[in-house]
Amino acid sequence: MQRLFRSRLILGILLLAGLGAAGWWWRSHNRPTLSFTMATIKRGNVVASIGATGTIEPLETVDVGAQVAGRISAFGKDLDNKTVDYRSVVQEGALLAKIDDSVYAADLSVAKAGQLSAAANLEQAKAKLDQAAADWKRAQQLYQGKLIAEVDYDTAKANYEVAKANVSVATSAVAQAQADLEKAQRNLDFCTINSPVSGVIIDRRVNIGQTVVASLNAPSLFLIARDLTKMQIWASVNEADVGRIKPGTPVTFTVDAYPGREFPGVVGKVRLNATMTQNVVLYTIEINIDNPDNVLLPYLTANVRFQLSCQTNALLVPNAALRWTPSSLAEIAPDVRPAISSSSAANDPPATDPPQKNEKGQSRKTLWIKDGEFVRPIEVMAATTDGANTAITADALHEGQEVVTGETAASARSDVKNPFLPKIIRR
Repeated sequence: MQRLFRSRLILGILLLAGLGAAGWWWRSHNRPTLSFTMATIKRGNVVASIGATGTIEPLETVDVGAQVAGRISAFGKDLDNKTVDYRSVVQEGALLAKIDDSVYAADLSVAKAGQLSAAANLEQAKAKLDQAAADWKRAQQLYQGKLIAEVDYDTAKANYEVAKANVSVATSAVAQAQADLEKAQRNLDFCTINSPVSGVIIDRRVNIGQTVVASLNAPSLFLIARDLTKMQIWASVNEADVGRIKPGTPVTFTVDAYPGREFPGVVGKVRLNATMTQNVVLYTIEINIDNPDNVLLPYLTANVRFQLSCQTNALLVPNAALRWTPSSLAEIAPDVRPAISSSSAANDPPATDPPQKNEKGQSRKTLWIKDGEFVRPIEVMAATTDGANTAITADALHEGQEVVTGETAASARSDVKNPFLPKIIRR
């Protein structure tokens, strides 16, 4: 009995040992290995830019209004001898619209009659003044000879002074009548709406038969753009980027109306009146653009790229290669492990601090190249980046060389199966 127990114990120990050996063998032959993702260094051009959206605006617009109330009776003609409408080209002084002037013509007639009446009253007052002056002169002569009473003398003097005052009143009445006449004439002239500038009509806001009412605010009839060959883009830029944009910065932009076509521009002004949207401060940038063929229309949405810097024929690496670092020292070549492991984390700059740049705008970065089963670091100077690729300078790298951008874990043998899994027999 004791021998049977001992035999079973030895059999169990051998079975456990065999299971452990099988598991070790399976794990050693199916251990995950690291596979590095590589990218090729290329040579090309890179542009550092800031993106924004804006609206194309005419360089100068004039809002033409009406200073008198009335009904629109007619429109004028443009340079093509067509009725003034949207996109009509007009010259300075051209007739745009006519307001019914019957009421203002009647007011002008009344003002003319009042002016004639005032002029006649003035002539009558002057005649009475001449008569009063003669009576006053005669009274003075008679009074010296004691030939008239003192009361007659005083009456003649008073009549003269009254006649002279009446002439002054009549003169002021003539001036007032003349002002009323000029006012009536001006109101009648205001019934004719002429273009103050030469340009293109962007908006026509009235129709024939419509009544406009001029009160405290003049009603707007037409919106005229002075010159559509010179326009602007008003782009909103975040406060974090506005410090890098200066007058003269080159700009490229696209519009949805012409897909695939890129237009040039240049920054003209950075406005100081900022706006806040959802706690984000935005500044308006004025971008001057040329539109000689008039393909760009006012108020199109423009997708703008501010070109901050540019490098041509430079070595380019993906930004992922500059961000990647080995996950453990075991991946690094043995001869450089001591130098890397001896570097103290306390001496490294915080991850939130921006990289220090030299006078050329370059910062020190590290790339990793494959060295057999390991990776090896290469110090480079990084400069301009477009968000996807970065221009670098390094004597140890050349075009066509591969750098590490990431790593993936893969099974060493995909055909090895776990011996402990049950076998499924298919029939």
